[in-house]
Amino acid sequence: MNVRRLIPTTAVAGAVALGLVTLSACSGTSDAADKKSDGKLDVVASFYPMQYLAEQIGGDRVSVTTLTKPGVEPHDLELKPKQIGELGEADVILYLKGIQPAVDEAVQQAGVKNTVDAAGLTTLEEHGTEVGHEHGHEGETAEEHAAHAGEEGHGTHEGHDHGSEAGADPHIWLDPVKYAEVAKGFGSALEKADPAHAADYKKNTDALVKKLGDLDTAFRDGLKNTTTKTFITTHSAFGYLAERYGLEQEGISGIDPESEPSPARMKELQEIAKKDKVSTVFFETLASDKTAKTLANDTGLKTDVLDPLEGITKQSKGDDYIEVMQSNLAALKKALGAK
Repeated sequence: MNVRRLIPTTAVAGAVALGLVTLSACSGTSDAADKKSDGKLDVVASFYPMQYLAEQIGGDRVSVTTLTKPGVEPHDLELKPKQIGELGEADVILYLKGIQPAVDEAVQQAGVKNTVDAAGLTTLEEHGTEVGHEHGHEGETAEEHAAHAGEEGHGTHEGHDHGSEAGADPHIWLDPVKYAEVAKGFGSALEKADPAHAADYKKNTDALVKKLGDLDTAFRDGLKNTTTKTFITTHSAFGYLAERYGLEQEGISGIDPESEPSPARMKELQEIAKKDKVSTVFFETLASDKTAKTLANDTGLKTDVLDPLEGITKQSKGDDYIEVMQSNLAALKKALGAK
């Protein structure tokens, strides 16, 4: 991913060191929650999907801050010295390695005991722009299409490697099943960090996992019978979602939302749209919609929003993760001709 980093490594180390000195001066208790006068865990989340988990599972037992403010494209996050210092003072850090290199570096240097990498709580896979695949399985059920996908390599690059860190797709939160796996892992981490309130975290985790299970069922049922299984989107963030529900993502750009598609890729997408009866080109709220609208104009297609949920803003079609995912489902059902 193309992420600009303006904070030199020496500045990162200095700010983190200052934060750690401050932490050690006020520390001295065994449980993380005892460090704060109000008894709450100070949780720092890297960006919205991690923030949502921390708030839902932590409930009123935690105080959550996020490194990525609403409206900021997470891939382009530039950390300020104050934010780096706050990392060292956190009781718990929840981040997703591989999506924000500036955060990855700062977290590593912060050295906080209760640091949770969401990428380590589920299995990562490789996804991309899905170039050069055979299309045309219209009329299949989600289960039949998923079977074809496994046979033909749909939804992934050739050489698909489960669990590989190099080139792995970090967008795990867009698959409710994988997101639930992360929720369970983070819930367990909070129980260990604050054992006095373990029962509360367990209860909150179970409630969130149920919500995600209901969301999974809604997607599975809603996308079971559609006119087409192919959708075109600006940012190739939906590989896990496509694989889960027997769909095929065709990204204009790759995993990096700022990469520019080649003329050959744009021509190929026009051919795919015609062959697979694609009606809609999706774009997102935090990245440019220029290429999506160009492709739509060239092919006579409609445009709509498919939100990768990297942040909640006033433009988001919902106030939280569940609501925006429900909006995504409605948009997909409409675009794919759900029956």
